[in-house]
Amino acid sequence: MQPTALIWGITGQDGAYLADLLLGKGYEVHGASRDAATSTLPNLRQLGIHERVHVTPADVTDFRSVIHVLTRVRPHEIYNLAGQSSVGRSFTQPAETFDSIAVATLNLLEALRLMDSSARLFNAGSGECFGETLGRPADEDTPFRPRSPYAAAKAAAFWTLATWREAYGMHACTGILFNHESPLRPEHFVTRKIVAAACRIARGSTEVLRLGDVSIERDWGWAPDYVDAMWRMLQHPDAQDFVIATGRTHALRDFIRLAFEQLGLDWEQYVQTDSALLRPSEVPLVRADPGKAMRVLGWRAEHSVEDVVRLMVQAELHGAGKNRSETAGRN
Repeated sequence: MQPTALIWGITGQDGAYLADLLLGKGYEVHGASRDAATSTLPNLRQLGIHERVHVTPADVTDFRSVIHVLTRVRPHEIYNLAGQSSVGRSFTQPAETFDSIAVATLNLLEALRLMDSSARLFNAGSGECFGETLGRPADEDTPFRPRSPYAAAKAAAFWTLATWREAYGMHACTGILFNHESPLRPEHFVTRKIVAAACRIARGSTEVLRLGDVSIERDWGWAPDYVDAMWRMLQHPDAQDFVIATGRTHALRDFIRLAFEQLGLDWEQYVQTDSALLRPSEVPLVRADPGKAMRVLGWRAEHSVEDVVRLMVQAELHGAGKNRSETAGRN
């Protein structure tokens, strides 16, 4: 029997790459997105799959909408990738961020419980939940210390899912995803902002790239690698949570340097720090330990940060990174 998957947030970066992966594995793929009725589905079009998926306008924060979609699609697997996805924006949109992440996850869990569904649920968590770990690599046993409204909402969703899994025996799991990038990122994400500006400067723009704290250190991976981890998690016989990361950390200034070097430029001539872009609360250093995913799922990140930067710059130069603003924010 052909498996059916339902992706909440299919118009976003991860939703599009996951849809492409599942189609390649023979799935019938359905997607739900709040903006599906007005969107031209640029990410799905970019991947050439917009005519192969079934996309429905639906809001995961609306319980009736969730019930309606689940009843109609009857999926075997559900991937919850929707939600306001910018840490910076969560400080100015805290209520919407919490609703789109924590309330949305609760809606899905309660709908599955009330429908007595056997569907397996993947929930997109975040390495931001760990906050400051004092340089120690975070794994599945590391306590959460969220330092942003986004991270707090993701932590609430994580523990809600864990509670429903234990109380009701649901096959539901959270992937604690660290930063993962691609040309499908909207430009308000710092990695895409850097790559887009560097390419414009290489073409002759006289602009100055203004950024906040360039000393922060993050674990950056390649989004298509991470959606493979999502799929592997739902194939595992036991519902377990996993840290998904490369296990390698780099400063933001290294990401900037790599992007400008791809274009033969010295980044220090074009970048300025701007205190107005600093967040109210920041995590200076992030380290991750994806060892469990390697041991249990046989998964590891196939791309380094150097690969990520190179692929994003190449795509930007060829125009593949354009028109991503439509997929920004909550999907």
